[in-house]
Amino acid sequence: MGNKIPDEGPRIYNLFPLLVGSIPDWEQRLPEIAAMQFNWVFLNPFHAPGFSGSLYSIKDYYQLHPLFQGESQESAEQLLREFVRQAENRGLAVMMDLVINHTAKDSPLVSQHPEWYLHEEDGSVHSPFVIAPDDPQNVTVWEDLAEIDYRQRPAREELLAYWKKLLQHYIQLGFHGFRCDAAYKVPGEVWADLIETARELNPEIRFFAETLGAPLHQVEQLHSAGFDYFFNSAKWWDFHADWLLEQYEQFRHIAPSIAFPESHDTERLVAEWGGEERYSRLWYLFTAFFSAGVMLPIGYEYGFRRKLHVVETRPKDWEEPEFDLTSFISAVNAMKANTPVLNEEGPQRRFTSPDHPLVGLLRQSEYSAEKVAGLINTDTEHSHDFDLDDLGEAMGVEVEAIQEITPFYPTDSLARHQPIQVAPYSMRIFHVPEQGS
Repeated sequence: MGNKIPDEGPRIYNLFPLLVGSIPDWEQRLPEIAAMQFNWVFLNPFHAPGFSGSLYSIKDYYQLHPLFQGESQESAEQLLREFVRQAENRGLAVMMDLVINHTAKDSPLVSQHPEWYLHEEDGSVHSPFVIAPDDPQNVTVWEDLAEIDYRQRPAREELLAYWKKLLQHYIQLGFHGFRCDAAYKVPGEVWADLIETARELNPEIRFFAETLGAPLHQVEQLHSAGFDYFFNSAKWWDFHADWLLEQYEQFRHIAPSIAFPESHDTERLVAEWGGEERYSRLWYLFTAFFSAGVMLPIGYEYGFRRKLHVVETRPKDWEEPEFDLTSFISAVNAMKANTPVLNEEGPQRRFTSPDHPLVGLLRQSEYSAEKVAGLINTDTEHSHDFDLDDLGEAMGVEVEAIQEITPFYPTDSLARHQPIQVAPYSMRIFHVPEQGS
């Protein structure tokens, strides 16, 4: 594969490194990840952390977290280069987390370059904080972090030169992409400069903006930065409210997006919904359908319940599988890879009433007559039927032009012209290829 980036939308497996251990242990997971038909591996920060031990409190961007170094005598560069090479050999591109809105408070950069940071009136380094949207008195301050100052001034050029050198280092090790943590906290013009520099080194490099929870204006200021993908909020949809489809329409003109049923920042889906396999099946199928990209964290395929923790998680936290979704996930990923309209972000609309237990979504290509429709039964107790002629009308074609592409369903499932029955809390997907219209 070399440094070639996959042509399809990203199907991302988040290999949370604290749960796995040393870099050679990461390599042991690659055959299984590839067998599930993912095309990207995302690594959370693997750098040496500051005093808090948090992966996102980075003390040294060039040194490894001791757990990931393990017993190996090889350098960080050798270990990472070999991991990326092993992933490439299995058709997997590797992205790493790029955390440049803050560093650890005990990073040497704080004393070496105090002018790069925001400071309080007493001269101490400013820690980032967040105010709960529903309670202004509820303020969370990250005391282990030092917030970087991106205001326009001479010191900013030095700071950007440091980040450009960091990008060069990891691009030369073979990394194919960067997930940009809290991208909205860094000015779009800064990202544009960094992304342009990275693409001069490797035109195939990909940048993924993490902007969850950001106000719309902070996302829109990234419009011209050059990001390839954003992460969307599909995980929090109730299948009925209008906001997700409105957000999809707003953001698809900035960049295509990536959905996920859970992430390293959220509770595990199984912990939220109980251990029934059908919930995890539906949510992965829905998120794979909804947008150009999809991501899941390690352990989702086995129904893990324990939330991933950026300080405390360790390999001993590996759980007994609740179930095994690896075959299902492989089939969903293959469906996505083989359906071009599921790898772009053309128009998407709901064709059922907002309060109906069956949710019908129609996605259309910007580039061809290809269409795909999903029917989601949100009722946990009862099956619901959908009339085949109504599906043809929603998709704008004769019924004979429609094929089912739901994993493990026959493609000619509609041949008998019976109503479509959707089982409780499940989803079925139907496709009109370009030549079918």
